[in-house]
Amino acid sequence: MASRQPTVLGTVVQGEVQGSRSSPSETKAEAFQRLAEKRTNAALDRIRVIGNLSNPYAYEYSDDDVRLVFAALEQEIKVTKAKFQGARRREFKLR
Repeated sequence: MASRQPTVLGTVVQGEVQGSRSSPSETKAEAFQRLAEKRTNAALDRIRVIGNLSNPYAYEYSDDDVRLVFAALEQEIKVTKAKFQGARRREFKLR
């Protein structure tokens, strides 16, 4: 029995192959919904894990440490949201 070698159809993103659909008949909207749900739930799980760092019996942190963590999360949310809103680069003008 010959073994089949996996083929790469696109870029691998944490176990997913980007640029391919789960089935040939899946529409772009269906692919978006499937991946958005999967990736959003994964992100929410990871954020909950960050919340575990608030346990003062297990960890020591300063208010500044907490501020830096949330600033990083909020900045990445802002950048990602801008991608969906079609943000364009601002042109530089002297006047």
